[in-house]
Amino acid sequence: MGTNGSETTALARAENLRALALGCLDEMKAEETIEIDLVGKTSLADTMIITSGRSQRHVGAIADKIIQDMKDQGFGTARVEGMPACDWVLIDAGDVLVHIFRPEVRGFYNLEKMWGADRPVGRMAG
Repeated sequence: MGTNGSETTALARAENLRALALGCLDEMKAEETIEIDLVGKTSLADTMIITSGRSQRHVGAIADKIIQDMKDQGFGTARVEGMPACDWVLIDAGDVLVHIFRPEVRGFYNLEKMWGADRPVGRMAG
C-alpha cells in the first residue's frame, strides 16, 4: 500500500484540519467565510480559508480558538503571524491556510480576487 496509504492519511489529515477550522469559524461567529481550493494553483497549501472578525478583539479570539483546537486535537502548533495587532492574522497549518481579517483590512488586500477562480492561470508570484 505504501504511497497510497500515506497519501490517504495526508488527505484525511488535511480534510480534518479544514473541518476543524471551519467549525471554529462557525462557532466563533466569523463573518463572510470563503474557502478557496488551491490544489494545482500553488504548493503553499491545498485550501485557503478567508474570513472576517468584527474587531481586533474578535479577530484575536477567533485565531486563539483555532490555534487551541488544533493543539487539543493533535495537529500540533501552526505558524501564526499578526497576533499582536489582530488586523490580519494568518494561521499556517501546512495544508490549510486561514486568514482572519478586520473587514477594512480584508477589503484592502482582497485575497479572494488574487487567489479566486478569476485569477489568471500560470501567473503565480513566487
